[in-house]
Amino acid sequence: MDILLIGGLWLDGTAWHAVTPALEALGHRARPLTLPGQGDGRTSATLDEQLAAVVAAVDASAEKPLLVAHSAACTLGWLAADARPDAVAGLVLIGGFPHADGQAYADFFEIRDGVMPFPGWGPFAGPDSADLDEELRSRIAADAIPVPEQVARGTVRLTDPRRYGVPVTVVCPEFTPEQARAWIAAGDAPELARAEHVDFVDLDSGHWPMFSAPAELARVLTAAASRA
Repeated sequence: MDILLIGGLWLDGTAWHAVTPALEALGHRARPLTLPGQGDGRTSATLDEQLAAVVAAVDASAEKPLLVAHSAACTLGWLAADARPDAVAGLVLIGGFPHADGQAYADFFEIRDGVMPFPGWGPFAGPDSADLDEELRSRIAADAIPVPEQVARGTVRLTDPRRYGVPVTVVCPEFTPEQARAWIAAGDAPELARAEHVDFVDLDSGHWPMFSAPAELARVLTAAASRA
């Protein structure tokens, strides 16, 4: 199966370099995506341009691909499912939940000079980053790409209710499936509350398993592909 890999904030396609060979060894065609403004030097890129890039990758697949989205990009994956509900086999959400229509995409941290830089590890102390050693932390921070303001502050627009029929797998790294279910039941993820097929998978890692647990993540994605 074609598996499209969408990294979260500050990441480009190279974030998946350890996951890609593991997926290919399991028989899949892994396609890490580098999004406009997150790897091409375009600080003026917009959320709509990032969505267009993901949709173009879906359209270019010979068969229905599995979409994999990480962290804030879970919303981007959901936007792509909304744009192509009949063209994706399923959606895997790693460490995040999609925002609802009308919300800001990822306006989480300070914007400086038209971009949202990586804020350092302070905001991610605890379970998010506990499995990252100093070498990994240094490498991730050094490679972090500031997110264009028009991406971070872009408005989520959802239009097709058929997105609720797309099978979803919620991968739970720094939180548990029980916590994820409770958050959804409490109304914290209203889009997933309306989804018709949602599976929850526990993963013993922090927020960035593509760096700290790539082989385990590849196995989780392969299992999700078998269900799609």
